[in-house]
Amino acid sequence: MPIVLSWLRLDLRRRWRSLAVLALIVAAASATVMSAVAGARRGASAMTRLQVATLPATTVMLANEPGFDWDRIRSLPQVETLTTFLNRYSFFVDGISHDIGVAGAAQEISQRGAFAPADDQVMRSIEKPVVHEGRVFDPSRDDEAVVSPKFADRFGRGVGDTLSLTLPTPAELAQGLDGTGPELTGPRLTLHIVGIVSAPWFADSADSPGNVVLSPGVVGRHPQNTLANSTQTNPAQVDALVRLRDGAAALPAFRAAVQRATGRADIDIWDLPEQRRHTQRQLTFEARCLLAFGAAAFVASLFLVGQAIVRHAAATAAELATMRALGMAPRQVAAAASAAPLVAGLVGGVAGIVLTALVSRWFPIGTARLIEPHPGRSLDWVVAAPGLSLVLLLVALASAGAASMALRAARGADPGRPSTIAAAATRAGLPVPVLIGTRFALEAGRGARAVPVRPALTGAVVGVLGIVAAFTFSAGVADASDHPERFGQTFGIGGFIGVGGHDFFPSEVATSTLVNSADVAAVGDVRNGVATAQDGNHSVSLFTVAPGPKQLDVVVASGRRPAAAGEMMLAERTMRALGIGVGSRVELTGRKTERGAEPAARVYTVTGTGLVPQGPHNSYSDGGWVTPEGFDALFEGFTYHFVLAELRDGVVPDRVTGPLARRINERLGAPAGEGFTLDVPASPVELLELRQVRALPLVLGLFLALLAVGAIGHVLATAVRRRASDIAVLRALGMTRTQSRWVTVSQASVLALAGLLIGLPTGLALGRVVWRAVADYLPLQYVAPSAGLAMLLAVPAALLVVNVLAALPSRRAARLRIADVLRAE
Repeated sequence: MPIVLSWLRLDLRRRWRSLAVLALIVAAASATVMSAVAGARRGASAMTRLQVATLPATTVMLANEPGFDWDRIRSLPQVETLTTFLNRYSFFVDGISHDIGVAGAAQEISQRGAFAPADDQVMRSIEKPVVHEGRVFDPSRDDEAVVSPKFADRFGRGVGDTLSLTLPTPAELAQGLDGTGPELTGPRLTLHIVGIVSAPWFADSADSPGNVVLSPGVVGRHPQNTLANSTQTNPAQVDALVRLRDGAAALPAFRAAVQRATGRADIDIWDLPEQRRHTQRQLTFEARCLLAFGAAAFVASLFLVGQAIVRHAAATAAELATMRALGMAPRQVAAAASAAPLVAGLVGGVAGIVLTALVSRWFPIGTARLIEPHPGRSLDWVVAAPGLSLVLLLVALASAGAASMALRAARGADPGRPSTIAAAATRAGLPVPVLIGTRFALEAGRGARAVPVRPALTGAVVGVLGIVAAFTFSAGVADASDHPERFGQTFGIGGFIGVGGHDFFPSEVATSTLVNSADVAAVGDVRNGVATAQDGNHSVSLFTVAPGPKQLDVVVASGRRPAAAGEMMLAERTMRALGIGVGSRVELTGRKTERGAEPAARVYTVTGTGLVPQGPHNSYSDGGWVTPEGFDALFEGFTYHFVLAELRDGVVPDRVTGPLARRINERLGAPAGEGFTLDVPASPVELLELRQVRALPLVLGLFLALLAVGAIGHVLATAVRRRASDIAVLRALGMTRTQSRWVTVSQASVLALAGLLIGLPTGLALGRVVWRAVADYLPLQYVAPSAGLAMLLAVPAALLVVNVLAALPSRRAARLRIADVLRAE
């Protein structure tokens, strides 16, 4: 130990600069890996931690019936607490607008004063929020509101700021004005933002600019401007969030109790724990992306940092060769060679923990960042402590191993196994520089002439593979972004015709106008209703499209569309929730009459899986398709009635929605600025969430490319140094300086070609496999992506990079002092 400590003091004085650089590299590498792992852990647990900190609702119950008696529901034995909210969009807040999807259509409306709480239980006995700043509103006041973190960030409105809320007059409310503009002339309220909060139901999402939650006092003090009397134009519906005593396990009994109490089987009762499990799937996906990034960074660190440690330890062991002759044991040599790198590793590891804590303010990423209950800096010691231990262990192993190999190299060894490819190049009569470069690239050698060939070849393959796989995956995301039909949106525009069994106008006016338009390729007259599955635990949103000219297409993933009244096609999530497959028979219950008689039960055979329009109460992968006859057998009326249209190629949706809507309103005789509207579909939230992690594979590919650059650069420099005698002998036999340069250039080119030969097809296959897994996970319609441009550019780019790396080593090879090298040999 004394001799090791003495050497350490000497080494620290002589090489403190290189050791400081090594410590910085270790800090950067360890911080990158630990940040990725800690960020993945934090993101994957965000939803669980948010639920633990709140009192989340078990279900949202959408009665869609004016004047519904909610006291009957409150008295059910399964109900722990219930809060009602106004299910309409009739408020204009400060003119701040956002997109909201309605039956797959996005319309610019006022920032949500919608879903206004109608009683004082919200954010108290149910959905009690995490308060990031300020406090929760006073439910008796009509001048207070809370906002979500995303709203505060996007609009710069926080605690202490105010918003102006314009309510409709009773007459405007009766007309069904939706609050999309400042034409409302009712009371104008000044809302004071008293808190920034998060709760599962009020959590931010990728497709929302943030939320404003009004105090229940707005509805309580202004009922004539919020509820009023129900009309066909103004349904004035009140719905509810419900927290059940036994959680999700009580949902079947609750559905049955609701059906007995109301005589209705078509009430949409959401399984919020299931929806949160879907969100958890997205968080898990994001966490896995981060872990993959961390794994790639870890592998890159093993190569890049490991090479620096190996070079330092090997040089130290070579200096200690004289001490071996004086009796120094091999273990002492290994310990002395490892001491300084261990100190650098300890300093770098501790600095990496500090950096991890500093950058944690930007984690988690994606959807998890929107629902993180405790944003800001956070140090995860479950990751940091083992991370530091792993850094020290790897540094010790690398330096000790390098010292041992250096000692064995000093004793000499056999020349190693020749390369079959190099032998073939010799038989082919290739030029001498190419032959020698090929041997340098493919033959590792032994002893003092050993070169890290395998790490270089592996690095070249993985670098090309990573770049191609990343661009292939990115091409899949781009394809999904450019083709909404991957998410079941075979339409470009749409609009409501009716709600709650009442049409606003004859649907033929809208459909015939769209069919006769040269800009429209397909039209669908679509009705939607909500049925209850036989197990009583699942609501199924069913769609049907009326037959007609220019029939709208439906996305079929497997099997076929329903052709008879007793057949149906279901979306994948619904199939998974019901535990059935293609060919299964499922019993559904709907409502055959408008008011409360016996529910209608029908048995359907599942003929296939597919995607559905994204509606107010379902995503594109929840629900199913039935024939018009099958729909009418289960429902009388509908929940929603809308028209969807696919535009011809090259037609810009925003340019045709206005003229087409005006043409329809002219036929209806509606006043200018009122009546039917057509809107552009909102992007599915799954696509927005996918875009949030789109950059990770690209960064991952760049990390792997960095690995390749480091590995190839290291082997090129090492080959010139360790095989200088081979080059000197050839120079003595007549090889010129220019040919010496070509040796290193050939070596670099062979490594690049090996990486391209294996990495290009493997990267394309891997990228497609990963994209297929993501498509099944979301789910969406899978189309094999192609990264043709990336693969085409990879060849010249790889050759250019390796030749740039070869520039300095080739110069050194050309400038070798032949006499000095041969004399030393």
